[in-house]
Amino acid sequence: MERTKIFKLLECDSPLAQVLIKGWVRTRRDSKGFSFIEVNDGSSLKNIQVVVDEKLPHYTDIKKLTTGSAIAVSGSLVESKGGGQRWEIQAGDLQIIHLAPEDFPLQKKRHSDEFLRTISHLRPRTNKYGAAFRIRSEMAFGIHKFFRERGFRYLHSPILTGSDCEGAGELFQVTTLDLSNPPQKEGRADYEQDFFGKEANLTVSGQLSAEMFALALGDVYTFGPTFRAENSNTRRHAAEFWMVEPEMAFCDLDGNMDLGEALIRELTTYAMDVCTDDLELFARWVDKKLMATLENIAQSDYIRLPYREAVDILSQSGKNFEYPVGFGNDLQTEHERFLTEEHFKKPVIVFDYPKSIKPFYMRVNGDEQTVAAMDVLVPRIGEIIGGSQREERLEVLEARMDEMKMDKTPLWWYLDARRYGSVPHSGFGLGFERFLMMITGIRNIRDVIPFPRTPQNIEF
Repeated sequence: MERTKIFKLLECDSPLAQVLIKGWVRTRRDSKGFSFIEVNDGSSLKNIQVVVDEKLPHYTDIKKLTTGSAIAVSGSLVESKGGGQRWEIQAGDLQIIHLAPEDFPLQKKRHSDEFLRTISHLRPRTNKYGAAFRIRSEMAFGIHKFFRERGFRYLHSPILTGSDCEGAGELFQVTTLDLSNPPQKEGRADYEQDFFGKEANLTVSGQLSAEMFALALGDVYTFGPTFRAENSNTRRHAAEFWMVEPEMAFCDLDGNMDLGEALIRELTTYAMDVCTDDLELFARWVDKKLMATLENIAQSDYIRLPYREAVDILSQSGKNFEYPVGFGNDLQTEHERFLTEEHFKKPVIVFDYPKSIKPFYMRVNGDEQTVAAMDVLVPRIGEIIGGSQREERLEVLEARMDEMKMDKTPLWWYLDARRYGSVPHSGFGLGFERFLMMITGIRNIRDVIPFPRTPQNIEF
C-alpha cells in the first residue's frame, strides 16, 4: 500500500477503507481498551489521531510508545467521534519503526527559541519550526513561480569568486594553502600557488554575474546562498543567507521599483493563500498583529519617496533617534520603521540615495550627488529589498571606480560588458530570510534558516 501524507488525509471529503501513514508520535494517552496516538509526518501543522484497539497484536509494545517514536500505521480513515478533528484512523496494524528513549528533548511543553537553537537538528519537529520551514519551502516555490510567469530565466551564479561585489571587504576566504606554513612571496602568502592561482572568496552577491546574463538573455534572476564575514550578532544578520537577485535589461529605476513592489505584494498574497494553517500559528502565538500587517503589505500602494524628502520627514518628526539624520547618512532600521509604521503606515520605497554611501555600480544621477538606488521598506522589518539602476556608461563607471580607489583589474570582464552592446539595466536583492521574518513575525533571523551561521557558531 502506498503511504499517504497526513495533509492529504485531512483534506479528504469522505472516509477511506485503507490508508497507510508513517510519522512520529507526538502524544499517546491510554483509555480502557484503547490507546489514542497523535501522529505527525511533517506535512501539516495538524496531527492525525490514531485509535488502537487493545485486541491489536503487540498492543503491549504499543503502550510503550514514547514521544518522538517513529511508527507506521495502516487502517481505515473514519469520522472522528471526539472533538477537535474531523477524521481519525482506526488502526488495523501498527508497526514500531523506532522507539525513542524517554529523554527525547521535545516533550509536550513550550521551549524557548534560545534552547531550540542549541538543538537545531531537532527543532523542525516542533509546531513552530515545522510551520516556519514549510512556509520557507512554499515561499521558495512562490519566488520561482513569480519570475517564471514574467519570462525570467533562472541563473545559477557561482559561490566561489575572485570579486568583492559590494566593495566592503567582508569576505570569507577560500584556500587550499597550508595555513600553518603558507608559501610566501614578497612578505605575504603566495596565492599564485593556491588552487585558483589567485585569492578566492565565498560570494557576497550573484549580482555581477546576473548583469552579464541580463545583457544576453534579457531578464534573469539568481536565488542562492551568499556569505558575509560581518562580525555582527544582531537579530537581523547571519554569515550565510539566501538572496533573490533579479536583473533586467532595458529597465530603468522606475521599472525596478515596479518589480520590487510587485514581488513583495504577490509573495505576501501567495503566503496568505497557501500557508493558511501555518500562518495562523504565528498570528496566534508569535505576533498578534501579523495578519493585519500582511494585509497592509499585500494590498497597499507603496509610497515612493526621494531620499531627500525622507530625510526632511525624519528631521522634522520630533523623534529622538539613536542614529543621526541628514543628507549623506544612510537610513537605519529605526528610521525605516518610523516611515513605514508611524508616518505613512504602509510600505515605502525610498530612492535616489547619495552616491557617497552606495556601491560603485549604481548609476550616477544628473545632479552628480545621488545615484539611481532604491530600497523597499516594510513595517516591522525596515529594508527588505535594496537595488538600483546599474551604471551602463563605461567612462562614468571607470571614473566611479577610480573615485573609490578600486582596482579595476579583477573586474575587467565587468567593464567589458560596457564596451559591447551596453544598455540601461536594473536589478535588486531581496534577503530571503528577512522576507520570511516579515511573513511569519519571527524576530530573529536565526529562526528562519535551518542551521544558522553566526559569529562563533557553526554547529550542526
